[in-house]
Amino acid sequence: MNDILLLLPEFVLLISAFVIFILDLLWKKQPEKAGMFPVLALLGSLAAFAATIFLWMSGGIRLDIIATDSGNQVPMLAVDQFALFFKAYVALTLAFVSVIATDYIRARTPFRGEFYALTIMAGLALMLVASSVNLVMIFLAFEFLSITSYLLTGYLRDDELSIEAALKYFLYGSVASAVMLFGFSLIFGATGSVDLVGIAQGLAKADHTITTFLVFPSLVLIIVGLGFKIALVPFHQWSPEAYQGAPTPITAFLSVGPKAAGFALMARILTIAFPAFAASANVSWIVILSGIAMLTMTFGNVVALWQKDIKRLFAYSSIAQAGYMLIGVVAIAPQYVGGSPEVVGWPQGLNGLLMYLLAYLFTNIGVFAIIIAMENKTGSTAINSYAGLIKRSPYLAVAFLIFLLSLIGIPPTAGFIGKLFVFGAAITQGMFVLAFVAIINSVISVYYYLGISRQMFFTQSDDTSPIAVSGPLNAVVTITLVLVLAMALWAQPFIDWTTNSAQIIASSF
Repeated sequence: MNDILLLLPEFVLLISAFVIFILDLLWKKQPEKAGMFPVLALLGSLAAFAATIFLWMSGGIRLDIIATDSGNQVPMLAVDQFALFFKAYVALTLAFVSVIATDYIRARTPFRGEFYALTIMAGLALMLVASSVNLVMIFLAFEFLSITSYLLTGYLRDDELSIEAALKYFLYGSVASAVMLFGFSLIFGATGSVDLVGIAQGLAKADHTITTFLVFPSLVLIIVGLGFKIALVPFHQWSPEAYQGAPTPITAFLSVGPKAAGFALMARILTIAFPAFAASANVSWIVILSGIAMLTMTFGNVVALWQKDIKRLFAYSSIAQAGYMLIGVVAIAPQYVGGSPEVVGWPQGLNGLLMYLLAYLFTNIGVFAIIIAMENKTGSTAINSYAGLIKRSPYLAVAFLIFLLSLIGIPPTAGFIGKLFVFGAAITQGMFVLAFVAIINSVISVYYYLGISRQMFFTQSDDTSPIAVSGPLNAVVTITLVLVLAMALWAQPFIDWTTNSAQIIASSF
């Protein structure tokens, strides 16, 4: 299979973005044709998803695409089941965002073609991040993602809040990128390699001084860069501002896309380049990440209790959810079966993380589809604007309640399955304190999630006019609602998919 075919999903997105850019230039004087842009973006996203499924059916292949000066092949991207899982995840994210953005963008900016093209380019960056196995490629893909994210966050050029959010995002992101790059440079200096496998081999041969005094600071610096994208505490400061100020469809994108790519990259780097330091006496990234996970979930949930704006509330909710997901990375060590590492059974860290990411994708996209519908109607993102929603739109109120129950982790929802897998992985690995803190935080989250429900079902509103929801938004709410319930009631296909996707990383541990 040649390189172009192996990179088919990326090429599909690249071509889709360029087609939209070109048509945007050609249709400048024909604004009535701008309605085609979300359709083209949706078709491009679905085509990328189909290309990913085709590669999945063909089997994942390791891809070496860059040669060094000495003629040796240096691996840059991995096309394996793990990467293909995230490519499918990104394609679905782009498809959902393209649909929920239709009415929102049409009402707020005339520059619609650029919006969809940039969103697709951000998705392309996410695919590259999730597939990267080389420090140079990792940095380039991350910067590609960062630049497009900054532009999309500040896309509403006449909105001061949007511009402010983009500026803060850019400033924080620049520092995080520099810190991560410095960590990369330390590792390269110690091993002479930028390939993740080469780094592991170099560290295995390094003397005790290097592994004692160099690995720990470099790991911390790398975790800072990755933690910024995932919005882990204390690298989360950009998140509430960006979520509140960005166009709401981009808030939905930021809440699921970069987070998933960051976790994919974190899993690759830690398990391929630093497996010997998972629980080393001198350096243990399990200990580091366990502390960050507990801090992240606790901070996110506690601060969310006082939020009055629903986008800021879900910013802190997203921070807390990242803390839960990080448990999957902490508990990533596989059981050993017959002497070889495999992901077996359900309570394993990596497939638990993938299950949680899927559940979070469907749940959060459904949440933001409803938020967009309400914002289109009321012009507000205040939580009290949801008062009396049960009378204004019973379907949206019930759907929102189910999504909130999923975020809490109440059965029968996808969120319950996700938390069951992740918390179960922690318990299986004997991480009882981490699991206990996660369960307590899930209980804390009930207060602010059901606070929204209290507004919807038990608070009267002066405005009792019905909430008119467009066909595209209704379709996304319905599809995500079905998937949220399907993951709980018909979980086995999702379990099989995530378990198969986790095998490649587990074999590297």
